[in-house]
Amino acid sequence: MMKKPLKLQIKRIGAILAAAAIGILSVPMYTDAMEHRSYTYIYDYWGDVQDTPDVYEVYKVFTSSELGLDVRFNNPSGLYAHDDKVYVVDTGNNRIVAFVKDEKLGLVQDSVIDSVRFAPGPSTFSGPTDMAISDDGNIFIADKGNNRIIKMDANCNYLMQFDLPVDSALSADTIFLPNKVVVDTAERVYCISDGINKGLLKYEADGTFAGFIGATKAPYDLWDYIWKKFATQEQIDRMTVAVPTEYSNIYMDYEGFIYASVPVSDAQALDDLKVDSVRRLNLLGNNILVNNGEWLNCGDIYWGSAGGYSGPSCFSDVTAFENDIYVCLDKNRGRLFGYDDQGRMVFAFGGNGNMDGYFRRPIAIEHMGYDLLVLDQADCSITYFVLSDFGQNIFNAIDQFDRGEYEASGESWEKVLAADGNYDLAYIGIGRSLLRQKRYKEAMTYFELKYDDDNYSKAFKEYRKEWVQSHLFITVGILLLIFLVPLGIEKYRNMQIEIATSDVFRFPDPEDNMTRAEIREYHKKQRQEFREREKAKKEARKLAKMGSNR
Repeated sequence: MMKKPLKLQIKRIGAILAAAAIGILSVPMYTDAMEHRSYTYIYDYWGDVQDTPDVYEVYKVFTSSELGLDVRFNNPSGLYAHDDKVYVVDTGNNRIVAFVKDEKLGLVQDSVIDSVRFAPGPSTFSGPTDMAISDDGNIFIADKGNNRIIKMDANCNYLMQFDLPVDSALSADTIFLPNKVVVDTAERVYCISDGINKGLLKYEADGTFAGFIGATKAPYDLWDYIWKKFATQEQIDRMTVAVPTEYSNIYMDYEGFIYASVPVSDAQALDDLKVDSVRRLNLLGNNILVNNGEWLNCGDIYWGSAGGYSGPSCFSDVTAFENDIYVCLDKNRGRLFGYDDQGRMVFAFGGNGNMDGYFRRPIAIEHMGYDLLVLDQADCSITYFVLSDFGQNIFNAIDQFDRGEYEASGESWEKVLAADGNYDLAYIGIGRSLLRQKRYKEAMTYFELKYDDDNYSKAFKEYRKEWVQSHLFITVGILLLIFLVPLGIEKYRNMQIEIATSDVFRFPDPEDNMTRAEIREYHKKQRQEFREREKAKKEARKLAKMGSNR
């Protein structure tokens, strides 16, 4: 049965009620993304699958033979891109194979790294799983089978190694199994070690262990907490212990922030919005990833069990471009999900299969420029994706906006909209470009079309301010009239009464020695008496008229 997040159900109920209110008898049903036929798609505001033109297209699929390898890849588990080179961590063959990007051939084999010189321990690798290269050109390899992270220079000369840290948080039987590794500009090392769920292990450049950062939150169950207060120790020992989830992969972006993917195996946890499928960690280990989209950045927002694949998307890797678009790789259904810096879905494509653009067991993803590379562990192949014309327009629009070229960005989004009128980000992108051009009223129209409440509020606030400033004199004049006209009318009436009653007013005798206030009160009393007499006369005339009509 298809799982539906609570937010999706609430929006669906709202849509049904709205449809009933206006007399629409039929409401579109869900479309299971697993059964969807299109290659590239997105989710709209209502959670429906919307076909889009392909953002990426397959340039070529590189197998071991096409890459010219004498020894076929064996269980490759890591992919790393640096400058114009791509490194494949060939775990089963205990080596790392480097390829150079070639404009005509795509990828050409450059070198093989299978050992380190002058190492105090084993000189050859044992089941390496990942690697990273620092700005200084030093190479860091997660040598998992040898329980170490090796640091060596560009000529494979041993520099130092990072071992299991001595820390009270680790048990005595803990084994260091470094699985993924990244390095920052200061050559601080961050790694994921199998069996350690305290977060990322952080080492200073000199090898000093600096602690754990970014541990995920353990699931919390109020009922279990209450039950433990009354349960016996034997019952507590048999209860399931909630522990933080280990990261599946990490990637360091150009700003030094770490993207970390979290494998999701519990569909209910995703429905309850308790699990972040991808995180962006700062130096303190806090998640600073923005998620202003309508849906969580968790891959497919609902799923079925077609083809033997069930449960939510499970990210095995993540990579991020310099325009802050990040792409997550779902190893469960072989899909790639791209999100912008606000957490809105830019594209989703891929699937499980044997055709080009599909995968059997996708394990790692990397990028070179805006090109994407996906490593298939089962096929021992690399699929090379390049942007289509439609995708190029999307990326141009985002890059132009980041550079402050708001008019050009709007024009690029117009091209996207011309190719796909259902592409939500095009409307929002045009609205944002108009907002930056101070064309607030036009921007409001585009935001309203795609229910972007936050940006609509920003545009409306600026439009209201602009309208008040341009109509300031008229507004002030109207406000003055509202307050001054009633005062003037009252003053005029009093003057008329004074004129009409001037001949009947009796001025006080000077010998009374009345003060000014007493004189005003005296005249006020006379005017009141005059009004009462006039009112009595009107009533008398009215009664006389009614009597004559009878």
